[in-house]
Amino acid sequence: MTSTEIRQSFLDFFAGKGHEIVPSAPLLPGSPNLLFTNAGMNPFVPYFLCERDAPHSRVADTQKCIRAGGKHNDLDDVGYDTYHQTFFEMLGNWSFGDYFKAEAIEWAWELLTDVWGFPKERLYATIYKPGPNDPAELDQEAYDLWKGIFEKAGLDPAERIIYGNKKDNFWMMGDTGPCGPCSELHIDLTPAGDTKGKLVNQDSPWCIEIWNLVFIQYNANEDGSFEELAARHIDTGMGFERVAGIMATTNNFTDFSRPPSNYNADLFDGIFAVIEDMSGLTYGATLPADPAKPTPDEVRDIVFRVLGDHIRTLCCSIADGILPGNEGRNYVLRRILRRAVMYGRRLNLEPGFFAKLVVPTLGSLGNTFSELRKQEEVIKKVISAEENAFDRTLDRGMNLFASVAEQADGEISGEDAFTLYDTYGFPLDLTEILARERGLTVDHGGFESAMEKQRQRARDARKTSVIKLAGEGAATEFVGFDPANWSNFETEVLELLEQDGTHYLVTPVTPFYAEMGGQVGDVGSVHWGNWEVRIVDTVRDEAGRHLHKLAAPMQSAEAGTPVTLSLDAARRRDVQRHHSATHILNWALRELLGTHLLQAGSFVGPDRLRFDFNHFEAVHPEQLKEIESLINQALIENDAVDTFETAFDDKPEEVIATFGEKYGNVVRVVDIGGWSKELCGGTHVRQIGEIGQVRLTSESSISAGVRRIEAVCGRAASRYTANEHSLLTQVASALSVKPNEAPERIGVLLKKVKDAEKTIQDLQAEAAKSQAGDLSSRAKEVEGVTFLAATMEGVDARGLREAMDDLRIKLHPAVIVLGGSADGKVFFAVSVADECQKKGAHAGKLIGPIAKICDGGGGGKADRAQAGGKDPSKLHQAIESAETFLREQLG
Repeated sequence: MTSTEIRQSFLDFFAGKGHEIVPSAPLLPGSPNLLFTNAGMNPFVPYFLCERDAPHSRVADTQKCIRAGGKHNDLDDVGYDTYHQTFFEMLGNWSFGDYFKAEAIEWAWELLTDVWGFPKERLYATIYKPGPNDPAELDQEAYDLWKGIFEKAGLDPAERIIYGNKKDNFWMMGDTGPCGPCSELHIDLTPAGDTKGKLVNQDSPWCIEIWNLVFIQYNANEDGSFEELAARHIDTGMGFERVAGIMATTNNFTDFSRPPSNYNADLFDGIFAVIEDMSGLTYGATLPADPAKPTPDEVRDIVFRVLGDHIRTLCCSIADGILPGNEGRNYVLRRILRRAVMYGRRLNLEPGFFAKLVVPTLGSLGNTFSELRKQEEVIKKVISAEENAFDRTLDRGMNLFASVAEQADGEISGEDAFTLYDTYGFPLDLTEILARERGLTVDHGGFESAMEKQRQRARDARKTSVIKLAGEGAATEFVGFDPANWSNFETEVLELLEQDGTHYLVTPVTPFYAEMGGQVGDVGSVHWGNWEVRIVDTVRDEAGRHLHKLAAPMQSAEAGTPVTLSLDAARRRDVQRHHSATHILNWALRELLGTHLLQAGSFVGPDRLRFDFNHFEAVHPEQLKEIESLINQALIENDAVDTFETAFDDKPEEVIATFGEKYGNVVRVVDIGGWSKELCGGTHVRQIGEIGQVRLTSESSISAGVRRIEAVCGRAASRYTANEHSLLTQVASALSVKPNEAPERIGVLLKKVKDAEKTIQDLQAEAAKSQAGDLSSRAKEVEGVTFLAATMEGVDARGLREAMDDLRIKLHPAVIVLGGSADGKVFFAVSVADECQKKGAHAGKLIGPIAKICDGGGGGKADRAQAGGKDPSKLHQAIESAETFLREQLG
């Protein structure tokens, strides 16, 4: 069977058992504590936790997964064995309160043996048997079911059923919550197939787990006890590449002579064919006998496997909107791409090779995951841009490695290895290979220490202050969508709280919106009796209560005191305009830049909005102009903004959900004209014509792969446009032209300025050459070397280069040190002829201490170097010191 046939056969089998076949969830997980979707069960966690109702009681799918970084990290093992991958598909079938162990076990056996033809005599099942201090009890039900199956197949249950403790056969979502025993299916792939289960769970590549059946039947309580769940669930996961690899390696179970390998599956054929074409080498499927010292053939095959895996990871993640970057999951992807490029260099592949693997990857996966086809151009652009950027960094990294290796005393320090990893993207395993080629080792302990320091810095940076106030009660009811409640809304004091000198009012119901989802909180006032206090902000605590932040304590008020709340209506309308404008901006960006674009953050205030999104390049001025035009054209239509609530799983397919937000069973959809639909709990205008106009004020990068657009609308946009008009009028008046003629006039003036600057530079260069002619006579001999050190007043870096070119010819062979100053800056240039280098002179090492005297720095190679400085008053002192520093080199 081909891999495509295997995948489809799995889905068809469970469709025939009454399962709804659902598409893979994105690799961007719904849970913010995960880097990537890393298991088939991730998308279904809300059903297990009863946070949402499952739309179907039986489900089956193939789920895209990445395990790289965090708790589940297979990255460093990829390439060195045949079964670790960063990207894989997990085939799974699920039951939410429907069938349980009997069906799960019987159907697993039926699919493997009757449909796919797995040899029954090579299969083993594990079941849960608690060890000391392990939870629950022996899974007798699973044992009895497997006993019956093996006996029917003429196999001995005592040999075929293997016990596992909590570590191997008990699944827990966390310290508390749904959990239960599991049963794994393993296959013996040794040539004889007669190991009698001795290799099960022994980390042997010849005996592989192919399917895990999890029986979710308990709830783990905080006190450590376990109780039966009212509704029991099934959660299974099968490694698709493992099954496809096993069937390919054994030629559908007819030949067990070859070592099993996921990479024998036809999923990798197209990718390997392109690598073979580019490298002129053929994949040999060898494995390193000693991973620390792979042979050339073994290195070749390691590289094939690394590239085959990593290109799948990059293509699928980019298609789901996760781009390489500098932080979190984005940095993990950048590291994976750089690891691939580094390994590709081992086969002498030309720069740009990695992007050429996109087409065969999409040929393998594109029909199953349609988003890959839709985002093909984006995938190619992102990978090409990242690869090109790293190629520029890679040469500098190799130079650093060469320098570090040259100075190493048998071992490359952990700090140096970490610098290569962190700054230049060198994976540790590749640094080790390079080190071994020079007879060196790498300090693992030092590397891990440096890595832990970085992790600690990241943890410290993530620490935030959270409002936690004493008090209990239900979440505040929000009635602020209706403008009728904005003024003189009657309620009562539920609680008055104080934290760090700040006072808060809690009411059972309020029209005040609490800061959430990027939208700022409302301000206004609270009235009671003859008293009034300003509300300067509204925030939300962990219990969902709206905390009205008070400008002063509420004198004489207590729980039960009647109050009226009035929010600043004009400010709220401005906020609503900016919130609706944010949705429309998101729509326009996706329309013009691509649907790969995902929101990465936002701010919605009364006078501006900020929208952060993932994108692989800057948004060009012409694109910004087109985006702004598209938005304002839409506003003219004055479409209605409709909101409605629906079950999360019943929301229309085109509705956009924001990553990191935790959604419950019921969600609120904001629908603008039928063309912009997002899940949102914020406040909005009724008709988009209320927004007025939108002006984009800036576009910038906030981190690699993440862009930021800031904009204004409504009254703020009117002020922005009026200010622009005023500035243009002032510029036109100063130029004595009409406003529409100002750009052309400025262009003419800029050309004149540029021409004048070039003339000045040419004159300075000629003057520098003239000075150089006079300077050559001042050269002298130092330790048998011709030497010249001189200052050139009023000469910049370009002038020094011109003079140096002239002097280098006239004085060859010589050591020449020139210093110049212009516009309050200091410039240095050093030249060392080859003959002088042989005597110990080095331009790069000579220029450093000279420039330091002028509070500057610089460097270069042995023959040429440049530097700058900040203190022109010490220029002569610096040049005079040059001879001393040269003598030290020659001595």
